[in-house]
Amino acid sequence: MAGILAAVVLSGSGTAVFGQISPGFQNFYNLEYDDALAIFVREAAERPDQAQAQNNVAQTVLFRAMYQHGALESDLIGSAHPFSSRPKLPVTVTETAQFETAIAKAMDLSQKRLALRANDPEALYSLGVALGLRANWNYLVYKAWIEPLKDATQARKYHLQATTADPNFHDARLVQGVHDYLIGNLPFTAKMMGFLAGFRGDREEGVRTLRLVAAKGVRNKADAAILLAAILRREKKPEEAAPLLLDLTNQFPRNYLFRFELALLYADLHDGPQALAQIDAIEKSRAKRTPGFEQLKAERIAYMRGQVYFLLREYDQALPQLWTAAKASVNGDLDINAVAQAWLRLGQTYDAKGRRQEALAAYKRAMDVGPQTASGKEAKDYMSSPFKHKAA
Repeated sequence: MAGILAAVVLSGSGTAVFGQISPGFQNFYNLEYDDALAIFVREAAERPDQAQAQNNVAQTVLFRAMYQHGALESDLIGSAHPFSSRPKLPVTVTETAQFETAIAKAMDLSQKRLALRANDPEALYSLGVALGLRANWNYLVYKAWIEPLKDATQARKYHLQATTADPNFHDARLVQGVHDYLIGNLPFTAKMMGFLAGFRGDREEGVRTLRLVAAKGVRNKADAAILLAAILRREKKPEEAAPLLLDLTNQFPRNYLFRFELALLYADLHDGPQALAQIDAIEKSRAKRTPGFEQLKAERIAYMRGQVYFLLREYDQALPQLWTAAKASVNGDLDINAVAQAWLRLGQTYDAKGRRQEALAAYKRAMDVGPQTASGKEAKDYMSSPFKHKAA
C-alpha cells in the first residue's frame, strides 16, 4: 500500500497546462507510456532550462516499468500483504540511465534557480518532485528504505516552503498530504525514523490535504483523485471513492485499471450489476479493439470477472473465471504477479466453499508460481489456516 501510494504521488510531477490535461499526460494516464515518454523527451529537449520537463521524463520511465511488471494493478490495494513485500522492480540499464540522468538534470536546474531566488516556489516544487521520484525509484528498484525516507521527508519540506512562499500553490500540497498519510500509517519503529527526520505524520490531515488538492489543484488534480480513491477504498469508504473513479474513468477512458477499480468498488458496495457492467465494458472494448484495450489478454479479463464474483461471494461463478486466469501460466499469457493472484484467489474461493484440499493445492500453485510476489507470500499464510470471508 505504502509503495503504490508513494509511486502515484510522492512524485507530484504535474499534469496540466492552463488547467487542461497536457497531451503527454493524456497518454500517461491512459497507460500509453511509450507515447507519453516520446512527448516528454521532446519537450525536455525543447525546454532545456525547465526542471519539470526532466521530472516528467523520469516519472514516465518509472511508471512504465511499474506497469510492465504488474506493479500498478488496482486490486493490489486490497492485498493482505503490503506493497513492500513485492520483489525488486526489474529495470534495464537503459531505463536506469534515462531515469538517473533526468533526475540529475532536474535537481541541477532547480538548485540553480534557487541560487538566484531562494524562495522561488516553482524551483522548490520541482526540486521536491525530483527527490520524491528518486525516493520511489530507490524504494521500488533497490528495496532501500532509509534513503527513500530521507528523500521523501526532504521533498515534503521543499514543498512546504513552496506553499509558504505561495499559499495558493495547492498542487505543492500533494506531497505533504501523501507523506502525512503514509507516515501516519507506518509502524512505531518507522515513525521514530520519521520523527528523527523532523516529521511524525498524521493520516487524517493527509486525507484532508488530498481533498484540498483534488478540489483546488490544477496540475495535480488527477493525482489527488487517484490517491483519494485508493485511500478511501483502503479505509472501507467505497461510496466516497466511487465518484472519484467515475470522473477519472470519464477523463481517461483508455485506462482499464480505473474501470477495474471501479468494478471492485461496486463489488465492495454489494452492487453486482454495476460491478459486472464495468467488466462487460472492458470486454466489449477489447472485442472492438478499442485503443488501450486491444492488447488486454482475455485471461486478464477473466481474472477481473472472477475477482468481482469473489467479492460478491458468488463463488460458483468465480471458480471458472479464476481457473481461466490461473491456467494462463501454461502459455505465458499473464505475468507472474497476475497468475499468482489468480491462484491465490482460487484457493480462497475453494476455502470459502469448504473445499479445503483443493484450496491447499491452489495456494501451493500460487507459492510455486510467484514465491516472491505478494500473492505467493499471502498464500503461504492460508496453508495452515483456511481463508474466511469476513462477515458482510
